Amino acid sequence: MWPIEDNLIQFKKPETNTTNDLLTEIARQGAREMLSTALGLEVQNFLALHQEKMPNGEPRLIRNGYLPERAIQTGIGAIEVKVPRVRDRASLDKIKFTSSIIPPYLRRSKSMDEFLPLLYLKGISTGAFQESLVPLFGEQVNNLYPESLVD
Repeated sequence: MWPIEDNLIQFKKPETNTTNDLLTEIARQGAREMLSTALGLEVQNFLALHQEKMPNGEPRLIRNGYLPERAIQTGIGAIEVKVPRVRDRASLDKIKFTSSIIPPYLRRSKSMDEFLPLLYLKGISTGAFQESLVPLFGEQVNNLYPESLVD
């Protein structure tokens, strides 16, 4: 038999969050940690509200790992998040945990949802970038002028 030659070439995937800006990377890491802590507290509060027991004495609701990691687009870039899961051991009338912080199918923060259409309508079409950047960066963006960006 002839040896089978592998003619597939593995391409290196580009890194999504590579940046040379240390401050931005620190802000992203801090946001990940705070979001993780907030989600953990949300699950603890949910479990504390539902402390029902099964007939055998075990708790009805238990933590059950995490949903698959996903990236949420924010003003400081993409932040990877893992939402905790809760399992209901009862066979009927299942209680489901849904995070109010990171609802299902959320891919962008609300500020990004406001920003993108505004950037297109005002920023790109008319050149009024200052007005379109306010929802994302706040009122301090009014001090941003093209002349101030030149080195």
